[in-house]
Amino acid sequence: MQDLGRLLLITGLILVLAGGVLLFAGKMGWAPLPGDIVTRVGPVRLYIPLATSLLISLLLTGLLWLLHR
Repeated sequence: MQDLGRLLLITGLILVLAGGVLLFAGKMGWAPLPGDIVTRVGPVRLYIPLATSLLISLLLTGLLWLLHR
């Protein structure tokens, strides 16, 4: 039961960090990167951050690789 609690806590922290990055990326001029999909239909805007997700994944993979070394 404790393992499940830790997993949920870590998953929640990762989601909060990812949400924060996406919120501040637009204000910092990062988003939308070429490769991100932005579609507007009336008042609804759909944003699919493919390139941003790939960039974050590469950065985190490199960071974890360096820390694990």
